[in-house]
Amino acid sequence: QVQLVESGGGLVQAGGSLRLSCVTSRSIFSFNAMGWYRQPPGKQRELVATITRSSSSNYADSVKGRFTISRDNAKNTVYLQMNSLKPEDTAVYYCNAVLTWRIDYWGQGTQVTVSS
Repeated sequence: QVQLVESGGGLVQAGGSLRLSCVTSRSIFSFNAMGWYRQPPGKQRELVATITRSSSSNYADSVKGRFTISRDNAKNTVYLQMNSLKPEDTAVYYCNAVLTWRIDYWGQGTQVTVSS
């Protein structure tokens, strides 16, 4: 079994920062990519950021320059550093681990709420 556990969400004022963590039950090198997605209220889930096994990163245009995805291989953990938060960033944030094109895993999600 593969387990992903997110933490670090909460309530923050606009302009503030949060760091989300995703701890995996196995080496992150097991996965072709790790990523963060989010689902705002009433909206579909959308890509936030991904990082591949080769350390290539990809970001949604809406978060470029504000969010940074990183990893700590020794801790089997992927992070999402979120700076300059906006109310539009309010969403449930989910950790994703891609094993193959058709097999991936999801965490339970962590709520991020940004007040005006």
